[in-house]
Amino acid sequence: MSARPPLSAWLMLAALAVIWGAAFMATSVATAGFGPFTLAAGRLILGALTLVLYLLLRGEGLPGLARREDLRFWGFAFAVAFLSNAMPFVSLSWAQRHVDSSLAGVFMATVPLFVLPLGHFFVAGESMTRRKIAGFVIGFAGMMVLLGPSLTAMGGGGIALLAQGACLLAAFGYASGGITSKLAPQRGLIRFAAATLMLSAFQVVPLALIFEEPFATLPPVDSALALLYLALLPTALAQVLLLAVIDRAGPGFLSLVNYQVPVWAVIFGWAFLGEAIPGRLWIALALILAGLAISQNLLALRRGAHARG
Repeated sequence: MSARPPLSAWLMLAALAVIWGAAFMATSVATAGFGPFTLAAGRLILGALTLVLYLLLRGEGLPGLARREDLRFWGFAFAVAFLSNAMPFVSLSWAQRHVDSSLAGVFMATVPLFVLPLGHFFVAGESMTRRKIAGFVIGFAGMMVLLGPSLTAMGGGGIALLAQGACLLAAFGYASGGITSKLAPQRGLIRFAAATLMLSAFQVVPLALIFEEPFATLPPVDSALALLYLALLPTALAQVLLLAVIDRAGPGFLSLVNYQVPVWAVIFGWAFLGEAIPGRLWIALALILAGLAISQNLLALRRGAHARG
């Protein structure tokens, strides 16, 4: 794997940070009209249909089940569907009924801490180094600064503690799903993304039908629009982008997006929900960017570029 992620990987990483940062705000709006299973099922169904339709328009299809390679493709797709989509979508949809969206977003900063040891053992080229560990620690410190006074509210017991545990479970799912995606057979990014979302929907839809009543009442318009956003951008488009980033730069690089997502979550909360931006955001942002620079050795790359110039 290249030690220098290409510019395209950085641009896709930035796009994912913005898309996922807005997703926490959209989820908070959507939970007013949908149960957690129904919300997860709805965004997965719409996201899967979007990518499958795109494949059909391009004259492409999904693999069958006749060959061993096809079975391996579907096996990895099923695992990624559960780890990266079904489990974290349901967990976060339920958790955000009991914790603030910004707090749920901050928990995503733990994803790199899960990726670091998983990548070390399962992915070639993702070995832990002192530089990577230092970068992750500094970036995580930035997240703790952003969380700030909210730390005193954590561990409050009861339902709030369970909701925080659900956020951590989602973070572990995203981390392990990213590792599994890197190990999956290469059959085309959009094809694998479509298969993953389709299997995710099959996993969640029965739960929505059993435990909730998806068609009992019409949801509010703002909740429906929030669901549409979640389906098209943080689900369909983001699934393709994250697979592309993993393919070009590895799951460890992708996990760095989780240091940026909470910052965008705060910004979107200020812009669209009237929430105040804490002054500590700028300190947190400086630490986050420093962690990114150290973990990816950007200073050395810049010196090398100047030397070549």
